[in-house]
Amino acid sequence: MLEEKRKDLDAEKQKKILLRLVDELSQSSPDLYYRPTSDIAAYLEKYIRGDAKLTVDERTLMNRLSRRDLEVLLSLH
Repeated sequence: MLEEKRKDLDAEKQKKILLRLVDELSQSSPDLYYRPTSDIAAYLEKYIRGDAKLTVDERTLMNRLSRRDLEVLLSLH
């Protein structure tokens, strides 16, 4: 049960970080909103693994997500 709660907490943290990163990317690419989800997920994946300003914990948490995971999370918002 504790493991399940931890996974839920990690998922919530990932969502918050993802929204923050999308906001950051939207500042530099205003047309991001109009791109297909798959393109945004690819862009985010590259950003997360590269230039994103993330703490070590945030980076570890976000590196667990595949491009497909990012697409699913994006489609939920």
